[in-house]
Amino acid sequence: MQTFHDLWAQLFPVEQARIVQLVVRRVTVGTDGLVIDLRTDGIAGVMRGLMTPRVLEAAE
Repeated sequence: MQTFHDLWAQLFPVEQARIVQLVVRRVTVGTDGLVIDLRTDGIAGVMRGLMTPRVLEAAE
């Protein structure tokens, strides 16, 4: 996690958005601040995606 900022900066915005969608269930804005509900299954999905090699499809 110490190099998370560097890794995050290397991702394309669409990749960052996809990770956020997988990890964040809901953001609630109130007068006291933000409440962020996380998806624990989303975190596992991100980890599986990072650890599983992807098969690239040939462009048609």
